[in-house]
Amino acid sequence: MLKAKHGFSLVVAAISVLLLVACGDDNSTKASDKIVVDSVEDLSNCVATKVGNLEYVDTVAYVCVELGDKIKWVQVAGVGDNSEDFRVCTGKKDELYSFSQKENTLYVCNDEEWVPVKQLDDNDSMEESSSSEAKSSSSSVTQQSSSSKKVESSSSKVTEPVEPVEVTTGTMTDSRDGQTYKTVTIGTQTWMAQNLNYAYTDVPYKQGNYTSDSTSWCYNNDANNCSKYGRLYTWAAATTVCPEGWHLPTGAEFVTLFTVVGGQSTAGRVLKSTSGWISGNGSDAFAFSALPAGSRDDRGLYNNEGYNANFWSSIEYSSHGAYYMYLYYDYDDASLDFYNKNYGFSVRCLKNAQAE
Repeated sequence: MLKAKHGFSLVVAAISVLLLVACGDDNSTKASDKIVVDSVEDLSNCVATKVGNLEYVDTVAYVCVELGDKIKWVQVAGVGDNSEDFRVCTGKKDELYSFSQKENTLYVCNDEEWVPVKQLDDNDSMEESSSSEAKSSSSSVTQQSSSSKKVESSSSKVTEPVEPVEVTTGTMTDSRDGQTYKTVTIGTQTWMAQNLNYAYTDVPYKQGNYTSDSTSWCYNNDANNCSKYGRLYTWAAATTVCPEGWHLPTGAEFVTLFTVVGGQSTAGRVLKSTSGWISGNGSDAFAFSALPAGSRDDRGLYNNEGYNANFWSSIEYSSHGAYYMYLYYDYDDASLDFYNKNYGFSVRCLKNAQAE
């Protein structure tokens, strides 16, 4: 299943990118006091006794950290004794992480400033975390009816809005195919309140050794699932598929959503739909109505319907990976992570600010 099972689990205070770290097993070797392994799969379990430990896959560093109620491996762009040693935080480095060994603190680059995510506590006794599984056409859009209400945001250890959030529901019509979608304005953001179901014009797709005759699918190749969940898109398709006046959200825009609804640690509960999940249905307090649409892997296999909701972001992680937001059936939080661009995930389009 996919929680942290879609890759290297990413938890956010501002926006978190996670990497798996290994702390010595039979496959690991030490070089210059570094624990180095051949691949992410060779990293050891991140547990309470290893919080603050570093390991490397080739030259890529991973740190074992405790975030919220979980212990996770987080990939870091840099490691230094003090945060003053980090390279300059620029706009291009937003959402990257660095780790201060002396301060034992994880930092995220946010708005050109290194911000501490959490002071790590070496004395915390946490249970071992579960292992991770390797996680355009233009058109005019017509805005229609709407209604509004005030919603009290859920409390969060991370952040809370200062006042109740205004939620306005409505609809929009995609003029490319005439489909009408529910929408919801939460604070200053207007989201589609349903997953996109636009039949992207498929063209042969190739990335590295991966080739495909399609870039979007219905779950289990069943058209009824497209009606229920929307389509699943590769990242390349997702970046171009939103209608004119709307766009694929950035990681920072997902973080804004988490903040407005009460914080990352409870965002999953209030964003999930009230039915459809194998267990752990949400309250849907903000009419976002996230459904567990599952995913399609790069071998053409469909997985985790009822367990996971996965939404692509527009932010590229590497030539092979991109960031996405996910919700998991038995967790209250919402998370950001990165994963294989060739997987099929859902798309939630966000209205352009200038189109308001």
